[in-house]
Amino acid sequence: MQTFVNGINYILDLGPTVILPITMLIVGLIFGTGFKTAFKSGITIGIGFVGINLVIGLLTDNLGTAAQAMVERFGLSLNVIDAGWPAAAAASWAMPISVLLIPVCLVVNLLMIVFKMTKTLDVDIWNYWHFIAAGATGYIVTGGSVWFAVVCAVLYEMVVLVIADKTQPLAENFFGLEGISLPTGSTAAYALLGIPIGKVVGMIPGIKNLNADPESIQKRFGIFGEPMMVGLILGTVIGLLAGYDVGGAFQVGIAMGAVMLLMPRMVKILMEGLIPISEAAREFMKKRFPGRDLFIGLDAALAVGHPAVMSTALLLTPITLLIAVLLPGNRVLPFGDLATITFYVAFIVASRKGNIIQSVITTAIILVFSLWMATDFAEIHTAMMANADFTAPGNITEISSLDMGGNFLNWLILKFAQLYQSIIG
Repeated sequence: MQTFVNGINYILDLGPTVILPITMLIVGLIFGTGFKTAFKSGITIGIGFVGINLVIGLLTDNLGTAAQAMVERFGLSLNVIDAGWPAAAAASWAMPISVLLIPVCLVVNLLMIVFKMTKTLDVDIWNYWHFIAAGATGYIVTGGSVWFAVVCAVLYEMVVLVIADKTQPLAENFFGLEGISLPTGSTAAYALLGIPIGKVVGMIPGIKNLNADPESIQKRFGIFGEPMMVGLILGTVIGLLAGYDVGGAFQVGIAMGAVMLLMPRMVKILMEGLIPISEAAREFMKKRFPGRDLFIGLDAALAVGHPAVMSTALLLTPITLLIAVLLPGNRVLPFGDLATITFYVAFIVASRKGNIIQSVITTAIILVFSLWMATDFAEIHTAMMANADFTAPGNITEISSLDMGGNFLNWLILKFAQLYQSIIG
């Protein structure tokens, strides 16, 4: 058994850029593409994700460092640190139930497809950490109940897959991801609140008629409205807010302009590898299940490079810090997840048809609740991080995150687990 566990952990440690090509090779063979096509597609997809991760790394390194400098410059002092999704993911994989939950979640996904409960085949194994985090929440609250942890993970997964189906038209029509859905746990959770709230925001007089999508901005401002120029301008402003000198601020601006320009091109490479497998999956379903379709579920990283998504996220970086300081009852200092707001706003932006102003307002409203939820989640989040030998820095007493602790679905799992524990005593 230990050998099996070690083998699983070894594969997981290779990361998504290795796991995804292997998974897609297997999926391609199952759907009858032939080894040559499946192998080439898998490698191309892996290369595309390497490119995407490089660009996200560029975003995180520059924007994350600037956000940290902003926190220090304005002397923000809140006693719960937002450790960010990488720490939450690492803690999830470190939980003793993680090896059990991976095959369970795979089987649940397949059963949901068979029984027509979802059209999404979630091959993004790395992002199963969101499901495992939900399971870990139940596991910690109940003092180590394995079966309850499985229930929590499966409930979370089922809801995410349903949301992925419902938002697939947005992925296809707005982001151009034909036959693709995005079952990333945090992206789905923020969509659940963001899409209906965004509709209300879109009805507000004076706001509903504002055309602030990238195309309108580019048409009005010419070269300065192009995505890379918007990234340059917003990045430079963030650098100045962080207290950088003009040269340092301009470096952040150049990096954000590069993200705006490079991300869509990296996604295009990945899609080149994905199209043959996606088409084969559709043909497979048509032959064996007439009238049914199948979506390939992938990481929401495919959507974060859209100019409207990036612009919205950049504007929200200082706004999130301002909300955190002014919000009564909040104890969370936004930090690690400031650079990954792009993942949270993807479907909000898509549902607002790229309207940046409406998307910023909508997400700002959600972040109020997200910070409260992250504060409420701090005790359990801290216990989970301690299991992975992660300790809070300096005078920080607890750990949370916008991705996991401020995630509406995970917060509901927390309340469900606490209710169950109160009943059984």
